[in-house]
Amino acid sequence: MAKRIFLIGGSKGGVGKSMVSMAIIDYLQEQGESVLLIESDTSNPDVWKNYGECVETQLLDLDEADGWIQLVNLCDSKPECVVVINTAARNNQGVSAYGATLNSTLAELKRDLVTLWVINRQRDSLELLKEYMDAIPDSRVHVLRNGYFGEEKKFELYNGSKIRTAVESRGGLSLNFPDLADRVSDDIYSNRLSIAQALKELPIGNRAELTRWKTEVKKVLETVIHE
Repeated sequence: MAKRIFLIGGSKGGVGKSMVSMAIIDYLQEQGESVLLIESDTSNPDVWKNYGECVETQLLDLDEADGWIQLVNLCDSKPECVVVINTAARNNQGVSAYGATLNSTLAELKRDLVTLWVINRQRDSLELLKEYMDAIPDSRVHVLRNGYFGEEKKFELYNGSKIRTAVESRGGLSLNFPDLADRVSDDIYSNRLSIAQALKELPIGNRAELTRWKTEVKKVLETVIHE
């Protein structure tokens, strides 16, 4: 069995996809995995800017059919790599139009597709998730309630929704992704640091907060990576 594909979705901008992508790359590297990063946010490629020198990276436009063809070919050519796909804010149209290209090749690739869908507390996060699940039905989907937007009980629309029932009936989990202090995340983005670099270069207080966050993130990611 080839390595998994992890797709970090959410479709909306500002829900926290980039930080989740960086967190999963950092976790996989600590586990000794080879990582291939697919950055599809070509207009604002934060993850590529932070991790382009740390992991093998490809920038692909997944709004176009050619981008999905290249994605499948890369997954096939790099069976030794765990693939992490950071999706763009606008990506649901591309998924709806061309997602079948990936979905139909998963068996031949011998890869499992695992989606981490990052949500805020707004309704469109849920509507876009339903569209995604319809477009790529063979992906295991886990929902991450981003703690930046508040504690679990504040995600009322998702917690009592039909889409949550659909996610969990397909074996997906509803998880809480921990918040990282703004001053630390701002430093990571503005200085174009990987998480590992930030743990070496940031001031001691910032590093302590980042270490705390990493410990909490590890608990979340272990449940989806080692399932």
